[in-house]
Amino acid sequence: MRAVVTRVTSASVTIDGKVNGAIGRGFLVLLGIGPNDTPAQAAKLADKVVGLRVFEDENEKMNLNLATVGGELLVVSQFTLYADTKSRRPSFTGAAKPDRAIPLYEEFLRQCEALGFPPQHGEFGADMAVASVNDGPVTILLDTDTM
Repeated sequence: MRAVVTRVTSASVTIDGKVNGAIGRGFLVLLGIGPNDTPAQAAKLADKVVGLRVFEDENEKMNLNLATVGGELLVVSQFTLYADTKSRRPSFTGAAKPDRAIPLYEEFLRQCEALGFPPQHGEFGADMAVASVNDGPVTILLDTDTM
């Protein structure tokens, strides 16, 4: 699994002109799922995301996590994180097919909720408009193959 985690002051996802999910301070998580990913990786990644200490403390050091700052999560599926860019036209054959990816996406959402962060989210496979106000900016790339 791959995730792009952006620290935000606000973020939202809109589908067909309706806001499907919105948060204030927290993380916008773009989540990609590979064909060999597992529920255990979803749990590991969720734990890593909610535990990231990238919010500033009183000394302006990135030292605080979501729980400490009362942060929220917005999770958006993003198969393009598995793009093969060897040519100018990316191929997405490295991404899991929906029958495999949807249950793992949903498992990631469940794991975040179990950790105390019920996520706002998009809709798997939908055409979504994502808006965010990046804070910092702070953006972290996570890949369960290298964690």
